[in-house]
Amino acid sequence: MNKKLTIASAILAASAAFAFDTWLGDAPQVETGIGNDTNTYGYWFSYGDDGDGGESKVVWPVELGNEYSATAMDPVVEHCGGICGTAALAKGSLTYNPFVGIGFNVVGEGASGDPVPGDASSWGGLCITYTSAAAPTLELGLGDVDATIGYANPAASLAKAASAAATKSIPWSGFTQPSWYKGATKMSGTDAAAQLVAVKFKIQAAAGNYDFNICAIGPYAGGTCPTICGNSIKSVRGASSAKAILTGRTLSFSGVKSAANAEIMNLQGQVVAKGDASSAMNLASLDAGVYMVRVAGKSVNFTNKIVLK
Repeated sequence: MNKKLTIASAILAASAAFAFDTWLGDAPQVETGIGNDTNTYGYWFSYGDDGDGGESKVVWPVELGNEYSATAMDPVVEHCGGICGTAALAKGSLTYNPFVGIGFNVVGEGASGDPVPGDASSWGGLCITYTSAAAPTLELGLGDVDATIGYANPAASLAKAASAAATKSIPWSGFTQPSWYKGATKMSGTDAAAQLVAVKFKIQAAAGNYDFNICAIGPYAGGTCPTICGNSIKSVRGASSAKAILTGRTLSFSGVKSAANAEIMNLQGQVVAKGDASSAMNLASLDAGVYMVRVAGKSVNFTNKIVLK
């Protein structure tokens, strides 16, 4: 009989109180819905193979850091409309393929300063939109439990997506331990979700340089990851003060001083409504959810995200 590892006593009781909002690459923090009051959840971090003798690293397109942390990824999110960079894989003295990863903690830090687990079962799984020049994996980080299972964490394989964005939705049952693991302590994706510490996007391949961009990530249950990536879903920030204003189900525009067309797109990139930006639009016929508003004209061009309730 497989031994199942449970650490329910370490899990915060309030961890399932709120919803995981699909992250669309437009904020430095992922709103997991199970973060604790330290507000240390949802911030992206990177890791690599240096502990085993590897020499891999992530080459970022802009310098990291903000007023609070030299490693904060706010500038990367702003620049990429997601988390993008180049996985520069170098084997060093490793006996296996080199790797780097990018992830975020789902609950945040505990009293010791280490990340603590939470119950993410209600998410149902994960969805992700990304590009990657090497086939990555989406891995469930379990903190101290990683060593107990020989670092054979439940993971889901993702396809290489070098030329266009790929989207995948994976239920917890789709996360499995690697085939090479022969240890006694088994961990299913469902078990891991109940004691989840971090979500990790890992690139492991032969030595070389591999570009990537994590454009969106969200829950399998109730979350919708877009099929488009990068600037297609990122608000265009410029000198213009034009913006979309949503009041109930009525959408109006301010700062649009010349003729412009407005389009409402769902997260699959489909245009579901059109109008003239000089007048308000009634969106009562649309389903509740997240939409992108695109306004284009001779002197204005911007995109905003709206949420219809």
